[in-house]
Order: sequence, then C-alpha cells, then structure tokens
Amino acid sequence: MNPIEQFELEKAQRINQLSNDNPFKELSRNWVEQSMRKSYVYNFSWMGRPVIQYPQDMIAMQELVWEVKPDLIIETGIAHGGSLIMNASYLAMLDFCDSLESGTPLDPKAPKRRVLGLDIDIREHNRKAIEAHPMSHRIDMIQGSSIDSTTIEQVKSYSKNFQRILVCLDSNHTHDHVLAELNAYASLVSIGSYCVVFDTFVEDVPKDVFTNRPWEPGNNPKTAVWDFLDNNQNFSIDKTIENKLQITVAPDGFLKRIR
Repeated sequence: MNPIEQFELEKAQRINQLSNDNPFKELSRNWVEQSMRKSYVYNFSWMGRPVIQYPQDMIAMQELVWEVKPDLIIETGIAHGGSLIMNASYLAMLDFCDSLESGTPLDPKAPKRRVLGLDIDIREHNRKAIEAHPMSHRIDMIQGSSIDSTTIEQVKSYSKNFQRILVCLDSNHTHDHVLAELNAYASLVSIGSYCVVFDTFVEDVPKDVFTNRPWEPGNNPKTAVWDFLDNNQNFSIDKTIENKLQITVAPDGFLKRIR
C-alpha cells in the first residue's frame, strides 16, 4: 500500500471510530448547544462578508464542492451573503483548475459555474455589498419565498442550463418550510451530488436555545429530513461527514443523491 492509500485508510478508520464514540459525540453536542447560546456562529466572515456558519461546516462544503464539482450551487437563505461568496470562491477554484488542466484561458466575464441565492427579503445594504464584491460576477439572486410557486419555477428554469447541481437549504427552519423546500428542489440535485440541509441540530438541543424563533425540537429541519426520506428513496444521509466533523449544525443534513 502506497503512503497516500495508507493515509486515507487511517483517516477512514478514525472516522469510523468516532461514529461509535458516544462520550465524544455527547461532548460535541453539548459544545454546539453552548456555542449557540453564545451566538458563536456569528463571529466569522468569508472574503470580507459575514458568514453564519461553523468553520467545520465551511471546510465540509469545500470538500463536497471539490468532490462533486458542481456547475451550479443553489442556496436558500442569503442573509449577509457570506455563504454565497464562499461557494462562488469554491467554484472559481474549480474553474481555475479546469483552466490549468485544459490550457484554456479563463473568461472572467462569463464564468461557467454559478451560485443562485434565494431569499424572501434581500436587504438593500446586503444586496449592494454582494453586488460590489469581486465574486459577484458568479452570483445571481432571486427575491421571493423559496417555497412560492413563482420562485420555484424561476429556479427550475434557471437550472436548465446546468448539468451538475448542488443544493443548500438554509432559510426558514420550520418543519413545513424545509419539507416544502426539499420537495421543490431536491429533484434538481444531480446523482452523486448533495442537498445539504442546515440547522438540523435544532432537534438535538433544548427548546430554550431558540426562544425568539418558531423552530424547536419536533419542528425543525431534521424532522423535515426524516419525513422527506420516508417518502423518497433517491437520497441517503451521508453519516461519514458528520462523524468526521462532530461539530456541525447539520447532523443528518448531508443528503447524497444515490439514484
């Protein structure tokens, strides 16, 4: 076995061991709860824009983008735009690598890979900051509810021009809303790609962590995922990702399309 294969084997063994390490998993869940009580997740930025994600989940997204190599990432929920810009930068990395391998110069005015963001309320100061960012030429935005039929049709029409699609759901975190998003957008995910459902951790923390939000244990993205998978055999939960991360807002939320 060569050194690279040996390294990957040892990594897989470590991740498998973590999947059965209940004390460490409990410690990680407790840390997530406490970090949410302290608004820790609001402390970070990506290329100058606030990104409301854990660093561990940002690394996980980079790994998924490199593995899947999508030409379109669809995101519900924009907020400050940091996640849009992060994913746009990952796609720029892919285009740059493709250019090096093919010897074809990049066309900065017409990047082949794009990010589409949806939000019911794109605040004007955030829109202006996103549009002024160097990554803006890769980003398109639609203002409207992600579960409104008009928005869904706009997204489906936009998506027809792309072959390999990855979806991220991170807007309203109630059960009904996330389930409606899954039913609307999961079919756009390419086989072998992912639908990443954020903030499934809400099911695993006490109700009082979110006293000013309509989601809570029993009514959140994780319950929506479970409901969705009961009626959809095209996706499976990729447990390897959360076992590796331990610290994540998306336990049971990394859904891989398998057929």
